[in-house]
Amino acid sequence: MQFIKESLINAEPERVFAFHELSDAMERLLPPWENVKIHQKADISKIGSQAIIEQKIFGLIPSRWIAEHTAYDPPRMFEDVQISGPFKNWRHRHIIQPHNGGAILRDEIEFEPPFWILGGLAAPFVILPKLEKMFEYRHGVTSEWCEE
Repeated sequence: MQFIKESLINAEPERVFAFHELSDAMERLLPPWENVKIHQKADISKIGSQAIIEQKIFGLIPSRWIAEHTAYDPPRMFEDVQISGPFKNWRHRHIIQPHNGGAILRDEIEFEPPFWILGGLAAPFVILPKLEKMFEYRHGVTSEWCEE
Protein backbone atom coordinates (compact mmCIF):
# COMPACT_ATOMS: atom_id res chain seq x y z
CA MET A 1 0.00 0.00 0.00
CA GLN A 2 1.05 3.60 -0.41
CA PHE A 3 0.37 6.85 1.41
CA ILE A 4 1.45 10.24 0.02
CA LYS A 5 1.12 13.65 1.64
CA GLU A 6 2.23 16.84 -0.12
CA SER A 7 2.27 20.41 1.12
CA LEU A 8 3.56 23.68 -0.27
CA ILE A 9 5.94 25.36 2.18
CA ASN A 10 6.79 29.03 1.61
CA ALA A 11 10.49 28.56 2.32
CA GLU A 12 13.58 27.49 0.42
CA PRO A 13 14.13 23.71 0.17
CA GLU A 14 17.32 24.08 2.23
CA ARG A 15 15.33 25.54 5.14
CA VAL A 16 12.72 22.77 4.95
CA PHE A 17 15.48 20.17 4.97
CA ALA A 18 17.23 21.96 7.86
CA PHE A 19 14.07 21.65 9.96
CA HIS A 20 14.31 17.85 9.72
CA GLU A 21 17.93 17.99 10.84
CA LEU A 22 17.11 19.80 14.10
CA SER A 23 18.08 17.80 17.18
CA ASP A 24 14.48 17.96 18.45
CA ALA A 25 12.71 17.50 15.08
CA MET A 26 11.38 14.08 16.07
CA GLU A 27 9.74 15.47 19.22
CA ARG A 28 8.30 18.42 17.31
CA LEU A 29 6.76 16.13 14.69
CA LEU A 30 4.99 13.83 17.16
CA PRO A 31 1.32 14.80 17.42
CA PRO A 32 0.28 15.47 21.04
CA TRP A 33 -2.45 12.81 20.86
CA GLU A 34 0.06 10.05 20.06
CA ASN A 35 1.24 8.08 23.09
CA VAL A 36 4.88 7.70 22.01
CA LYS A 37 8.10 7.39 23.97
CA ILE A 38 11.41 8.03 22.19
CA HIS A 39 14.17 5.72 23.40
CA GLN A 40 16.75 6.68 20.79
CA LYS A 41 16.81 9.40 18.16
CA ALA A 42 18.35 8.86 14.75
CA ASP A 43 20.74 11.24 13.06
CA ILE A 44 19.26 11.56 9.57
CA SER A 45 22.65 12.54 8.16
CA LYS A 46 24.13 9.16 9.09
CA ILE A 47 23.10 6.17 6.99
CA GLY A 48 22.49 3.27 9.37
CA SER A 49 21.46 5.53 12.26
CA GLN A 50 18.42 4.13 14.06
CA ALA A 51 15.46 5.59 15.90
CA ILE A 52 13.74 3.50 18.55
CA ILE A 53 10.30 4.44 19.79
CA GLU A 54 7.56 2.76 21.77
CA GLN A 55 3.89 3.36 21.35
CA LYS A 56 0.62 1.73 22.24
CA ILE A 57 -1.49 0.65 19.30
CA PHE A 58 -5.14 1.53 19.94
CA GLY A 59 -3.87 2.78 23.31
CA LEU A 60 -3.52 -0.81 24.49
CA ILE A 61 -1.00 -2.96 22.64
CA PRO A 62 2.65 -2.03 23.31
CA SER A 63 4.73 -1.81 20.16
CA ARG A 64 8.44 -1.11 19.76
CA TRP A 65 9.46 0.46 16.45
CA ILE A 66 13.03 0.51 15.12
CA ALA A 67 13.58 2.60 11.99
CA GLU A 68 16.91 2.89 10.19
CA HIS A 69 17.99 5.75 7.96
CA THR A 70 18.90 4.33 4.56
CA ALA A 71 19.33 7.39 2.31
CA TYR A 72 20.46 10.99 2.76
CA ASP A 73 20.61 13.47 -0.13
CA PRO A 74 20.40 17.07 1.19
CA PRO A 75 18.43 19.18 0.52
CA ARG A 76 16.31 16.82 -1.58
CA MET A 77 15.57 13.62 0.30
CA PHE A 78 16.15 11.28 3.18
CA GLU A 79 14.64 7.89 3.84
CA ASP A 80 13.98 5.53 6.71
CA VAL A 81 12.94 1.89 6.73
CA GLN A 82 11.34 -0.10 9.51
CA ILE A 83 13.74 -2.75 10.83
CA SER A 84 11.17 -4.04 13.31
CA GLY A 85 7.81 -2.76 14.38
CA PRO A 86 4.07 -2.93 13.88
CA PHE A 87 4.10 -3.15 10.07
CA LYS A 88 5.15 -6.07 7.94
CA ASN A 89 7.12 -3.57 5.78
CA TRP A 90 7.53 0.22 5.95
CA ARG A 91 9.63 2.60 3.81
CA HIS A 92 9.29 6.36 4.29
CA ARG A 93 10.80 8.84 1.86
CA HIS A 94 10.90 12.51 2.88
CA ILE A 95 11.19 14.45 -0.39
CA ILE A 96 11.68 18.20 -0.74
CA GLN A 97 11.36 19.77 -4.19
CA PRO A 98 11.82 23.42 -5.20
CA HIS A 99 8.58 25.09 -6.31
CA ASN A 100 8.11 28.77 -7.28
CA GLY A 101 10.48 30.17 -4.64
CA GLY A 102 9.24 27.73 -2.03
CA ALA A 103 9.24 23.98 -1.63
CA ILE A 104 6.95 21.01 -1.92
CA LEU A 105 7.28 18.72 1.08
CA ARG A 106 6.29 15.21 0.03
CA ASP A 107 6.11 12.23 2.34
CA GLU A 108 5.88 8.92 0.48
CA ILE A 109 5.21 5.83 2.56
CA GLU A 110 5.11 2.34 1.15
CA PHE A 111 3.89 -0.17 3.68
CA GLU A 112 2.42 -3.59 4.18
CA PRO A 113 0.03 -3.65 7.13
CA PRO A 114 0.22 -6.25 9.87
CA PHE A 115 -2.29 -9.07 10.32
CA TRP A 116 -2.17 -10.40 6.75
CA ILE A 117 -5.46 -10.07 4.86
CA LEU A 118 -7.26 -8.57 7.85
CA GLY A 119 -4.71 -5.73 8.03
CA GLY A 120 -5.09 -5.07 4.31
CA LEU A 121 -8.86 -4.87 4.63
CA ALA A 122 -8.67 -2.57 7.66
CA ALA A 123 -5.95 -0.26 6.26
CA PRO A 124 -8.27 2.10 4.31
CA PHE A 125 -10.46 2.56 7.40
CA VAL A 126 -7.84 2.56 10.18
CA ILE A 127 -4.25 3.08 8.98
CA LEU A 128 -4.71 5.57 6.12
CA PRO A 129 -6.95 8.00 8.09
CA LYS A 130 -4.49 7.87 11.00
CA LEU A 131 -1.59 8.63 8.65
CA GLU A 132 -3.54 11.49 7.04
CA LYS A 133 -4.23 13.09 10.43
CA MET A 134 -0.64 12.59 11.61
CA PHE A 135 0.97 14.02 8.47
CA GLU A 136 -1.44 16.94 8.35
CA TYR A 137 -0.10 17.81 11.81
CA ARG A 138 3.52 17.17 10.85
CA HIS A 139 3.34 19.31 7.71
CA GLY A 140 1.69 22.10 9.73
CA VAL A 141 4.50 22.06 12.30
CA THR A 142 7.12 22.03 9.55
CA SER A 143 5.44 24.88 7.68
CA GLU A 144 5.12 26.99 10.83
CA TRP A 145 8.85 26.64 11.67
CA CYS A 146 10.06 27.13 8.10
CA GLU A 147 7.90 30.15 7.35
CA GLU A 148 8.67 32.16 10.51
